[in-house]
Amino acid sequence: MEKRFLEFCEKQDLFTPHRRVLVALSGGLDSMNLYELLYKNKERLKIHLVLAHVNHGQRPESDLEESELRTLADRRETRIHVAHYSGDFTEAKARTFRYDFFKQIMEKEDCTALVTGHHANDQAETTFMRLIRGTKLRHLSGIPVRQPFGKGELIRPLLTFTKDELMEIPHFEDSSNDSQDYFRNRVRHQYLPEFEKENPQMQVSLRYLAEEVTHWHQALKELTSELTIQDLSSFRTYSHSVQSFLLEEYLAQFPDLQLGRVQFQELLDLLRKKRNCVHYLKSNYELHQEYDFFEIQKISQKSDDQLLPFLLEFGNIFEIANYKLSFGQPLVGENVEILSVSRETPILIRRRKEGDQLLVNGHHQKLRRWFINHKIPISLRQKALIIEQNHNILSVVGLVTSDLSQPSKSGIMKDSLYIQKIDR
Repeated sequence: MEKRFLEFCEKQDLFTPHRRVLVALSGGLDSMNLYELLYKNKERLKIHLVLAHVNHGQRPESDLEESELRTLADRRETRIHVAHYSGDFTEAKARTFRYDFFKQIMEKEDCTALVTGHHANDQAETTFMRLIRGTKLRHLSGIPVRQPFGKGELIRPLLTFTKDELMEIPHFEDSSNDSQDYFRNRVRHQYLPEFEKENPQMQVSLRYLAEEVTHWHQALKELTSELTIQDLSSFRTYSHSVQSFLLEEYLAQFPDLQLGRVQFQELLDLLRKKRNCVHYLKSNYELHQEYDFFEIQKISQKSDDQLLPFLLEFGNIFEIANYKLSFGQPLVGENVEILSVSRETPILIRRRKEGDQLLVNGHHQKLRRWFINHKIPISLRQKALIIEQNHNILSVVGLVTSDLSQPSKSGIMKDSLYIQKIDR
């Protein structure tokens, strides 16, 4: 097994980008196998290990197991972090608690990877559980070997091994694994054994299904990568099947927005037909649709708007959102835009309003039309900073500069407004 494990890790380059690795250690057979394999081969894999254990406090032996794991870590000179769960216990709450804890320790220990002991049986069970719950086809792809997590990656190097293939090494047996109160346990001990009476290779079939769905999804992503979705003039030319897939891909960037089938179809119908609307979805998300463009955005507190409108006097500096604006005082560093302005009157910084116009390439154009023509996302339009002086728009920060902000040979005293993009 150790040879196969190393071959898999090296073939997949699982640890090449990582130097400090956090191992989720429950004490069960799977996580103890994982720790044993990583510990024995940490020099070859060129990684430094840190351990994380969650004491859920649901069994009398939980504290003893924690103590034994601490002793093992001390003996092997591996740093270990332990968290204690409290409050009402459910599978979902405990999982959220664990992974929030893992993220904290990754940050604290400067780890770029979290490694867990999920194996092939977990893959089959997860796929079957999702089938029972009625998930979308794309989610039958099961558990990925690696995926983004926190500021790094979540890696599962044991997914190619079944539980029977794991090494028989000292570990703790969790008595709650036999409890029928938990969905996964019922799948493991009741549902799957019944199906295996018809097909002894049921778990293998489920793993093949997950793998096939993964390949299907990846192929569709590649084949549709050049298609646009937020540009509705293009989106509406595609078949309904392609539209559905593209919308699912777009929604994947909002993991906390979980739309049911009815809600998803309602959203799809809005994009196919309706124009110019703001539609509340759920979980504090809204659909913004204007002409041939749509965007889904989180409803958030607009604290920056409390600062606007703002009059910037000559010689002063103002910071808002991700920008620093300096009237007359040069800014040092990168990403500095310079506008030619008059020194004689203050500069007004505000959001856009109805009827805004700007002079571009010798022609006056409504700002609203300029946004539409250049397919500026609705979220950027709403957050756009307007630079105005003497009732004329000089710039929409980061998007477009008016002809009026160009250097002039007139007798008006000129100076400069410095605009710098900053990280906050």
